[in-house]
Amino acid sequence: MNKKDNRKRVIVDFKKLTPEILGLLVEKFPEGYDEEDIITFRNAKNELVEAVEVNTEDTKYLIKVSTKLVKTMENYDEDDYEDFDSNDPDAIQDPDIEIDEESEEMDLD
Repeated sequence: MNKKDNRKRVIVDFKKLTPEILGLLVEKFPEGYDEEDIITFRNAKNELVEAVEVNTEDTKYLIKVSTKLVKTMENYDEDDYEDFDSNDPDAIQDPDIEIDEESEEMDLD
């Protein structure tokens, strides 16, 4: 545990989400993530960021929490991305989200 973690760290926002990272998220959180899974930190601009973490052998991904992320994870189907490269951020489409006053105030995008 004291061994230094030399993995690359990447912060991913919904617009840069790839099928590979989405698949890792759904695999790690098949029922969705909970409050205790969310990591809070300050980015280089000193902005408060909430994210969930998934890891590969060489990279630690911090995916920013948003209503779009939740909806996309809920509707995940691996077959939807079979015609795309696993690292193609254009493969992930914005989900249709109904906005009401409460969710608009809580939208973290």
